[in-house]
Amino acid sequence: MGGWEREPVADEPIYRLVREPVADDPVLIVALDGWVDAGLGASAALGAILEAGDPVTIATFDTDRFIDQRARRPVAHLVNGVLTELRWPELQVVETRDHSGQHLLLLTGPEPDFHWRGFVAGVVDLALRCEVRTVVGFGAFPAPTPHTRATKLVGTAAEEYADLIERVGTVHGELEVPAGVTSALEVAMADAGIPMVTMWARVPHYVAAMPFPEASAALLDGLLPVVGLHFDVAELRKAADASRRQIDELIAANPEHLAMVRSLEATIDATEGNPFGLDNLPSGDELAAEFERYLRGEGGFRN
Repeated sequence: MGGWEREPVADEPIYRLVREPVADDPVLIVALDGWVDAGLGASAALGAILEAGDPVTIATFDTDRFIDQRARRPVAHLVNGVLTELRWPELQVVETRDHSGQHLLLLTGPEPDFHWRGFVAGVVDLALRCEVRTVVGFGAFPAPTPHTRATKLVGTAAEEYADLIERVGTVHGELEVPAGVTSALEVAMADAGIPMVTMWARVPHYVAAMPFPEASAALLDGLLPVVGLHFDVAELRKAADASRRQIDELIAANPEHLAMVRSLEATIDATEGNPFGLDNLPSGDELAAEFERYLRGEGGFRN
């Protein structure tokens, strides 16, 4: 595929296998910090997965090779001025279970700052070693959709596994947007013969900078039709109800915001079946600009 050359695993180990996974043919979920995660959709979904089981580390990655420690500094724990602990950023794969007891693997930690090809080669090598059957990435992006309607998902995948997108939701049209490491993983996994799809929750652009639990619940619910994993989202739904009431109050206080939401509602109701909820999709440049505005921290209500 264009722009990708698979890099062999380096002589020095990129990861260290702590123990072999228990699961046969597990699913690997990729939920890395630091990329597009509007409304903390992927982060909260990750937290719910970790809380659902008893996660056990099976592999750790060499973070000195991949992480800019001035951008992602270790955390110093001080007691009366005494440094008692220094916690470094960790990239690791843990094994845990879903609500029905199925084992799965979970890649967590910060998205690498450096050497993406080497990191991706290491993840692919580990996935082959663990005989992973399918890889699922998590993400959430700001979209022209109202908070008063159910959160929908869209999928991205390499051409070889485009059928997986149909189980999630399709982005219509041609787009060019900044890529995350999950895009590189999609291509490399396909080269290795491992199906991968990234599920993206659509978060209302005007609340992208605040927690939006509905997106997290949608991501977890989306796992069932794609890979057969089940998680209890009752607590996330409760949090989503509270979040919606808070947003309703903020919207009601500003006539311009209220008119914007009503317009989004009318558009999405008239175009049911279009994952972006629009008759006329925004151009690739417009979507890229929205991504970059979000990444600069300019999301949220605009007066």
